[in-house]
Amino acid sequence: MSDHTEHRPAPAAATKPAPPDAGPRERARALRRQGRTYAEIVAEVGVAKSTVSRWVRDLPRPSTLPERLRRMSEARWGRHRREVALRRERTRAEAAAQVGRLSDRELLLVGAGLYWAEGAKSKPYRTQERVLFVNSDLGMIRVYLEWLRLLGVGRERLRFRVMIHETADVAAAERFWAEQAGIAVGELSRTTLKRHRPSPGRRHTGEGYRGCFVVTVLNSADLYRRIEGWWCGIVEAVVSAARPTG
Repeated sequence: MSDHTEHRPAPAAATKPAPPDAGPRERARALRRQGRTYAEIVAEVGVAKSTVSRWVRDLPRPSTLPERLRRMSEARWGRHRREVALRRERTRAEAAAQVGRLSDRELLLVGAGLYWAEGAKSKPYRTQERVLFVNSDLGMIRVYLEWLRLLGVGRERLRFRVMIHETADVAAAERFWAEQAGIAVGELSRTTLKRHRPSPGRRHTGEGYRGCFVVTVLNSADLYRRIEGWWCGIVEAVVSAARPTG
């Protein structure tokens, strides 16, 4: 048997208070089994914290809350979380129903706003009038591709590419995005791999991570100018509507 055995919580009987005539060490261990902290044990037994630590180091650490209170808290907040989830789903469904079917004009405006928020844009310091869209959100990609079809952008003008961290399942991501675009994996341009930089805060991991999908429109300077014009028209329409009438 291995010497490194796992510490398990003491049985319920062991959590009973120590007898009144028990020594300080026995009292400290009994209190620890009840879930008391070092500070509480020090205050009750009257010995140094380092001594308490030495006496009880082999016992399991207590939960932040006593087990009974922890279960009560979980029952209460578990119900609350379920209620919040139901309200969230109900609100989402009601909002989605308000949209209904989009007209071509509505999709034109939605797509223009979507591109101007998420697509590549020319800068004063770098004039680059081309239509390029990068996103990891499947809904965004679906709306954008449908918008391009509305604009009459043919498949021959489109290039697709995946951008993903090198530690992810690259092949699975390529299959996923190719299916969304309605093309074969072999029609994708070479995937861009991001170098792995270990970080505890990085969330781009797990089965749901598929990287970003890059959609480029060839010979798109004129289309870019039209998108810019549509966006300027949207802004002007909003500003005009907000002006006080004479």
